Amino acid sequence: MILATPPCLHFPANSNLRPSLRRIPVAYGYRRVKIPPPSASGGRGVDAFTEYSGYLFELSASDVDSLTEYDISRIASIYRRKPLVVLRRVVQVGATLGKWFALRYLDSVNERSEEMFEVRAAELRKILLQLGPAYVKIAQAISSRADLVPPSYLDELSLLQDRITPFSTEVAFNTIEQELGLPIDELFSEVSPEPVAAASLGQVYQARLRRSGQVVAVKVQRPGVQAAISLDILILRFLAGLIRRAGKFNTDLQAVVDEWASSLFREMDYNKEAKNGLKFRQLYGGLQDVLVPDMYVEQTTRKVLTMQWVEGQKLTEVNDLYMVEVRVYCSFNQLLEYGFYHADPHPGNLLRSYDGKLAYLDFGMMGEFKQELRDGFIEACLHLINRDYDSLAKDFVTLGLLPPTADKDAVTKALTGVFQNAVAKGVRNISFGDLLGNLGTTMYKFKFQIPSYFSLVIRSLAVLEGIAISFDPNYKVLGSTYPWIAKKVLTDSSPKLKASLQALLYKDGVFRIDRLESLLTEVRYQISPRIFSLRARTEKALVKKQMDGNDSRMIVKQILSFTLNEKGAFVREILLQEFAKGLDALGLATMDSITSATTAGLPFGASQSSSSMTDEDINNLRTLQRLVLLLSGLQMNESSNPGAKKTKPYTRQQTHSVEASLVLNQFASVQEILPLLSVVLELPPDLQQEVLRLPSDLAGKLISRIAARTIQRVFI
Repeated sequence: MILATPPCLHFPANSNLRPSLRRIPVAYGYRRVKIPPPSASGGRGVDAFTEYSGYLFELSASDVDSLTEYDISRIASIYRRKPLVVLRRVVQVGATLGKWFALRYLDSVNERSEEMFEVRAAELRKILLQLGPAYVKIAQAISSRADLVPPSYLDELSLLQDRITPFSTEVAFNTIEQELGLPIDELFSEVSPEPVAAASLGQVYQARLRRSGQVVAVKVQRPGVQAAISLDILILRFLAGLIRRAGKFNTDLQAVVDEWASSLFREMDYNKEAKNGLKFRQLYGGLQDVLVPDMYVEQTTRKVLTMQWVEGQKLTEVNDLYMVEVRVYCSFNQLLEYGFYHADPHPGNLLRSYDGKLAYLDFGMMGEFKQELRDGFIEACLHLINRDYDSLAKDFVTLGLLPPTADKDAVTKALTGVFQNAVAKGVRNISFGDLLGNLGTTMYKFKFQIPSYFSLVIRSLAVLEGIAISFDPNYKVLGSTYPWIAKKVLTDSSPKLKASLQALLYKDGVFRIDRLESLLTEVRYQISPRIFSLRARTEKALVKKQMDGNDSRMIVKQILSFTLNEKGAFVREILLQEFAKGLDALGLATMDSITSATTAGLPFGASQSSSSMTDEDINNLRTLQRLVLLLSGLQMNESSNPGAKKTKPYTRQQTHSVEASLVLNQFASVQEILPLLSVVLELPPDLQQEVLRLPSDLAGKLISRIAARTIQRVFI
């Protein structure tokens, strides 16, 4: 991991630190302890999991070796030969959890629920530790939802993230030597005598590589986890089938268990975790304020992982909302940019480094989000925010949440009823948790299903929003990421997203300028990760500056830079097309005004004059006015915001010529476009060249439109 190493970790050549002394981290530093011989370190009492569920480890070497990959048929065949072990485990889990639920029920009957709340929370944590890694993993996901879990339970379950009772250091050191094929002293010049952290699948030691002197974290897998998890998954999968049949659920619950189990088995192979870490570092290590540790592949095996040591504090120990926002930004890059995402983002796997960066520590549970599904997810977010529930229903089919045979009209009506209140509050107030909660009845009625691939995505988003809510109860992940989604839609080269943008901006051939204003307004904030992250705390100040007109030059420069570069080519074409329509309408309006003024003085001239403009021309003229306001950095009306009112239709009871005159009079002066002209000189040379090409492109589109209109009016 890339964490700043404190000065106390540097050992000069003349250091008198003896090999028998080792340093291990404490809260904010290190303390020296004598390292006992490995045989002595095993004197500690057996951890709760081994003591309570140790009988699960009793598999033959061939059986253990066959469990390196998730294969439910192979697991079933192993435990088909061990019916007593399966029965013992079922009785053990049922009796242990049943006793706890019975005590909770007696507490409620005796009206002692509040009094015993903290006691039962502590008991539940101990029970989960005894039952083993599968149950601990479930609890870790729940422990990140501060909005769902009571505080007492949250505090207890949070201890399961990285403060689980470690197993014997003697066993750990023996595992390291067996896996790496060398004695500890030849591998490391220093190593902590006790683990610095212990989790459900393994525990971590701090060490210094003898050859390079690098300070590293060495993670050693907990003995017996594969056997225990395999049996528990077999039992959970059987129960999932019973629950689905009894509850008539549409979702294939067994497939969801399989997806989760597959990710757990991948997490237990540290060779795969090292490869995940290297890929994660390559894709996201360059993001601002994101740190990804380096992996030492040569010192890594299936049961031992060696990575760069990272120093810092857990996110739960620092009140830093910026770290959460960096996490949100990085997560959506993972999910929607490359599709390779961290599926286990609980606080125990994250740190805030001492130089203020977000550090990732664990890469065992990763997910893949295919391109077509990423595009479908982005489209769904876009359609939800813009209240396009008919398209949202189609998105749900694309994502596999709805069967293709579902009644689209009925689904659209149901989604409108479910989401309209949430969306009416504005994009800044939309919560993933609320949306999922409101979908309950609708999901059952229309046979919604959760595809297996989507279960990890939902888990990742749920944990992400849970962490954010723990810092700020009013924090909304979708509101904070909408600028990123807007930029993605406007710049992505995907044909599917281009078609989606086209459909979003046009309805029955009419350009919806308010939606483009909304997207471009969001893109102005999403300049870099830091500006994105600071958006929540600076938005009000920025809006005030825009209203005062003091920041118009920066706004114009941002919009021009976006529309003139290669990624903005598609939007640039749309803008040029709409400018051509507007200028054509402006020419017609000017001719009408001249004709009207000329005939006004003639006898009966006023009554005979007529306008050559259509309703479409009037709309195009108004669009031209708003485009000029948009590109000149002036304050737009309230339709600039996603949740604002829609633009009123142009149906005033006036003649077209009078309407055109009113629109022309609304143009203030040439000073409105002066900021646009002066900012051009501040653009990079390549963008200035693009500006010089715009007049010819615009002229070509305008001539084509005039010619087409002329032919249409003459021959049709």
